[in-house]
Amino acid sequence: MTNKVFFITGVSSGIGRALAETVLAAGESVAGTLRNTDQIAAFEALAPGRAKALIADVTDRDSVEQAVSDTVATFGRIDVIANNAGAGTVGAVEETSEAEARSIFDLNFFGQFNVIQAALPVLRKQKSGHILTFSAVGGFTGFPGLGVYSAAKAAADVMSEALAQEVASFGIRTTILTLGIFRTKFAAGSLRFTDAEMVEYAETPAGKFRGFIGGLDGKQPNNPEKAAQAILQIVEAEDPPLHLALGQDAVGVMSKKLDQIKGDIDRWKTLSASTVFSQAAV
Repeated sequence: MTNKVFFITGVSSGIGRALAETVLAAGESVAGTLRNTDQIAAFEALAPGRAKALIADVTDRDSVEQAVSDTVATFGRIDVIANNAGAGTVGAVEETSEAEARSIFDLNFFGQFNVIQAALPVLRKQKSGHILTFSAVGGFTGFPGLGVYSAAKAAADVMSEALAQEVASFGIRTTILTLGIFRTKFAAGSLRFTDAEMVEYAETPAGKFRGFIGGLDGKQPNNPEKAAQAILQIVEAEDPPLHLALGQDAVGVMSKKLDQIKGDIDRWKTLSASTVFSQAAV
């Protein structure tokens, strides 16, 4: 790596923290967002002068814009945007209130949207940069019990696919990271559940998922530090992918969905093509 400045949202724990520590260990600089002021000293002590803590809430547009501005004021540029901040919410679609759904989208979609819009003027002026969209297998395919969360992540994914084409001419690259299940606080402290829990769903996949995800803490198959190392390789790649699965479980989920889609297309392609206008008689 060569003199890169990373702007990473959500560096208090999990993959965001692992990425920040890995980047700093490589001798680079990190501006990381936190929610609590009592975490500032510990983060900046990781690498004095190269680790800058920023108090920001990605759902608060003003605080995001201030964090980006402070990063440029401190380091002079931003090379990598790591849109990591987010949290899961468990519950069937019917169990999810409108307020809960909006909160899920505020954090997992609009949070990324706010960061992207705040950072793009900086990256365009530089004519360089790499935007990393932190997604999940639940953003690539809908999981029962994670329906609204999956929808929010999927929205960020598709936005990033469009974004990649919109900003490529400015020298800005985009990669969507589809994360498998990692040993972080996602299945523990940061995981939310809908207020409503309907007995009708108890024996359905959505209901059973409530118990499954809660019992997964400490048993997740993937290592956050190894994810961080993989992300650094992508940032350094001459031709980074638009989509990158992180975890063998993510590879499996993505491959299965692609096979299912191809199967549906092949099976129904005659019906699909039947909607075309018939040729007018001559």
